[in-house]
Amino acid sequence: MINWIGIIILLVVILVIALIATLLILKKEENKLKQYEMEGDTIENELKRSHEYETKSLKKNLPNLAWVYIITIIVSIVILAVYIYNLD
Repeated sequence: MINWIGIIILLVVILVIALIATLLILKKEENKLKQYEMEGDTIENELKRSHEYETKSLKKNLPNLAWVYIITIIVSIVILAVYIYNLD
């Protein structure tokens, strides 16, 4: 029988994994910004990057984050359901 402590530990591990995935996506964007700063900025480059971010980065990062949290929620619900149905 699964106990509450095991469930809580498993859920915390899942949430930590989701947090790490979120931070990795954020770090990738920060690295892009640092690279742009090192190359030097012009108004034209900033405008181009702004349009690129709106079209490409949001289309990639938001779905990645959505999948991370969808999987986290589904796994959490499954773990909770297993616990509830194993109560005797």
